[in-house]
Amino acid sequence: MPGPTSPHIEFEESVARDGKRKGTLLLNMGPAHPATHGVIRILLDLDGETVQSAEVEIGYLHRAFEKSCEEGNYTQAIPYTDRLNYSSPIINNVGYALAVEKLLDLKTTERCDYVRVILSEISRICDHLTCIGASAMELGAVTPFLYFMKAREFLWELIEDVSGARVTVSYVRIGGVKADLTPDFPEKTRTAFDKVRETMDDVDRLLTRNRIFWDRMANVGVISKEMAISYGITGPFLRSTGVEYDVRKANPYLVYDSLPFDVPIGENGDNYDRYLIRMEEMRQSMRIVEKALDEIPAGEVQVDLGGGVVSGAEMVDRAKKMETSGLIREDVEVGPTLGGLERKAREAVIVHDRKISLPTKQEAYSTIEGLMNHFKLLMAGHGLQVPEGEVYYPVEGANGELGFYIVSDGTDQPYRVRCRPPCFPIMASFSRLIEGAMIADIIPTFGSVNMIAGELDR
Repeated sequence: MPGPTSPHIEFEESVARDGKRKGTLLLNMGPAHPATHGVIRILLDLDGETVQSAEVEIGYLHRAFEKSCEEGNYTQAIPYTDRLNYSSPIINNVGYALAVEKLLDLKTTERCDYVRVILSEISRICDHLTCIGASAMELGAVTPFLYFMKAREFLWELIEDVSGARVTVSYVRIGGVKADLTPDFPEKTRTAFDKVRETMDDVDRLLTRNRIFWDRMANVGVISKEMAISYGITGPFLRSTGVEYDVRKANPYLVYDSLPFDVPIGENGDNYDRYLIRMEEMRQSMRIVEKALDEIPAGEVQVDLGGGVVSGAEMVDRAKKMETSGLIREDVEVGPTLGGLERKAREAVIVHDRKISLPTKQEAYSTIEGLMNHFKLLMAGHGLQVPEGEVYYPVEGANGELGFYIVSDGTDQPYRVRCRPPCFPIMASFSRLIEGAMIADIIPTFGSVNMIAGELDR
């Protein structure tokens, strides 16, 4: 058998019943392959171009996510969650934070719940744009890929305005979020959605009734309802079989139970249904965000700049020189990275508990109490004290049910962190999905899985 990185192919010959020699071909697809969306190895046993059997080997991007989370305190695990599904990292942040908050029996502010929903749904759209665009490109349709990457850019700019980052955002905090929405966020979001909808209409005309796209997607990668359920598959893959399971409906969290949206389902369980479902889910996500922006509770989102104003950089410099006299009475003009962290804005989106929530930068830089509070929450053995217990909390990720199981021993470090990645059960069934198919059918089927190696291997 060839090694995992060898391009070598190997023939195995067997004797058929009629006495003639029959040859099969062992072929490595991956781990370095442009259509595998990461590093994964598929060992194919081929009869001509027909897949007789397949073995899927994962683990090439294993980074010990769960053990890393157990080595730091609860807050320090948040950046690790960004690296799970890096196409929609905010959903990972939210899922982990909700699990810890359930252990703490902590209820976040209503405005914070709305902000989390809004940013999660924008992330879901980014994920689906990436999935459909990349999958179409692998079938030869380059134009939809370029269109959707540009549409994704409009949404990434929204996320950047709020979090200061584009991909690995580390935006959510235990007890709240890093920063409130910017004052012009609703207007910019509606403008961006208009552009995204226009782009989706263009791609719909290019792909949905395209005969080549239909031939490559319809009745390919078919999975039955029974098989999907037996493997524990969720998300668009399960819904393509006609099962209407969505964590946001089955087990509502945050404010999803008060926001109207539909769960699109398919009939055939094939790649084409999964494409249509993702297209419709993006429209439903925009519907959720627009309704949430209309109903989000009022809160301070902008500091009063009528008094003395200093820049964030100047504030840091003055703090280093111990020139902080009177600084607490000043407002701070911050850049995108710290935007929304002002004291007044923070109160609307984070829990008022010094044992849980980090102080604002204003407090940490200008008062001894804020500085002590900051250090106490981050120093080993002095951080967030979570009661003993265990909890599992699921959220609806872009690929399905994303769950976090956490065990607390009462210290400031989690005793055990376990992640349920939604694309793991799908990849467990992948060898059965492609058996009997052609080599060319592997590409669209794998694209419809939307495997994210960071989430799969962890």
